[in-house]
Amino acid sequence: MKSERGKGGALAGALGVVAAAAVAAIAIPVVAFAIMALLELEPAPSMEIALQIVLTQGVAMGGVALLYLALRPRLVRVPIRWPSLGDLQWMVGGTALALAVMLAGSIIVTLLGIAPAAHHIQEVGEAEPAIFAVLIPLSFLIIGPGEELLFRGVVQGRLRRAFGPAAAIGLAALVFAALHVVAYTGPMTARLASLAVLFLPSLVFGLAYERTKNIAVPAVIHGGYNAVLLALSYYAVGMDAGAAP
Repeated sequence: MKSERGKGGALAGALGVVAAAAVAAIAIPVVAFAIMALLELEPAPSMEIALQIVLTQGVAMGGVALLYLALRPRLVRVPIRWPSLGDLQWMVGGTALALAVMLAGSIIVTLLGIAPAAHHIQEVGEAEPAIFAVLIPLSFLIIGPGEELLFRGVVQGRLRRAFGPAAAIGLAALVFAALHVVAYTGPMTARLASLAVLFLPSLVFGLAYERTKNIAVPAVIHGGYNAVLLALSYYAVGMDAGAAP
């Protein structure tokens, strides 16, 4: 039986590493952009967003996760290997499932009469559609690997030892969704509705990691999930622009 002390320590450790990553995700871009301002460098909006993604999801989240794994090798081990046939099936099926549950959640929220919040990338992309195209490859190269290494590899892995796999998947998905509250705009009710929808594909990411024991699998599923949504947003903005008088 898992002891209460063990559960408390695991939860504190998981939340601590997420808090450290959140602080780094704020501090590193602030310092980087301050240096750029001093050097009078003004990147295009799409390149600015891309740099922010690299610094937050890549350097901050991925870096903090790697540092934790280096300092606590006995607490968490994150397996990674070249994908097997089963892993590839999970990558394809998991991406489809993540999109399906997101769609189902969005429909339920709409039927409840709640308007979900807009993601800040969506708002910026409507004015600068090139941002969507830039973020599609970054979803596979930076966003998926960085966030999955932190939330599934470290957080879910740390919680699994104390709570078991099912609870660890749920708790890691909850922490993952909650941290994204700053990415949405609008009333808190709308933000919570969007976070509730985001929680559902997060469960798919965690389930894929638990079933395959290969962090590359949820990283690719996460990247594919984001890439599809970005591509649809890019297409929708293009359609709106074409329909405008």
